[in-house]
Amino acid sequence: MPFVEVETPLAPGGAVELHYRERGRGPAVLLLHSGWGWEAYPFASQLRALSGRYRVVAPDRTGYGRSPPLAELPPDYHRLYARETLTLMSALGIDSAALWGHSDGAVVAAWMAIEAPGRVRGVILEAFHFWRAKLASLPFFETGARSPEDFGADKVAALRRDHGDARWRTIVRAGARAWLQIIESGQRQGGDLYGGRLAEIRCPALLLHGLRDPRTEPGEMEAAREAVPGAVLEFVDAGHSPHSSSRMSGQATRIAERFLSHLPEAPGGTGR
Repeated sequence: MPFVEVETPLAPGGAVELHYRERGRGPAVLLLHSGWGWEAYPFASQLRALSGRYRVVAPDRTGYGRSPPLAELPPDYHRLYARETLTLMSALGIDSAALWGHSDGAVVAAWMAIEAPGRVRGVILEAFHFWRAKLASLPFFETGARSPEDFGADKVAALRRDHGDARWRTIVRAGARAWLQIIESGQRQGGDLYGGRLAEIRCPALLLHGLRDPRTEPGEMEAAREAVPGAVLEFVDAGHSPHSSSRMSGQATRIAERFLSHLPEAPGGTGR
């Protein structure tokens, strides 16, 4: 399994060895996992499908999978992970890339496009989070902070495979606690997760979303589409993870492939 040393604002001391998956050659595409990691909503079929045409890289962010553990996440962790992932790109010799982020990974991707527009060729924002005051998700995050075992045997088994028996609760609880802080600040102050900066995204953007996503507030995706210049919104008949849905994974992948195929060429044609 490949690892690469990167500087990250998430870890004391700065430098960590991040684990990543890589397959294929061509323009670079990064797959950015959710707040539960790789196994809960795996991108395995997309890693295979895209690797015939692209260099596909799928890192475990700090705290997840085979990357170093992390006990807590600050409320601005998405933005910090964006900076970590840009550093990972540099360490792997990737000058620019298209990004496909799911859930928390979509927030990370959006921050990367805001903060490093010259390095992001396009973004697929799947199961995107826009507003801070996600009141309908309060019970979900309260469960995650208090008793993540209640999410069910299948999800717990995937989390154990990914993070190990001693670590999986830590990452679920840390993310839930951070989200509870985000929601509380959203209730007091309103606003979105990006401080009104989504208009700074200049690359093509696709919002790929499940019609039955339980983490979405009424009108949230339509508001996000208005906030991102020129964004295309595609709904599929799925829940929180179209890409790993047993019924809709193929359709989600085809939508993503069509979007990626129309992106402008990377400098030199390789994304390196």
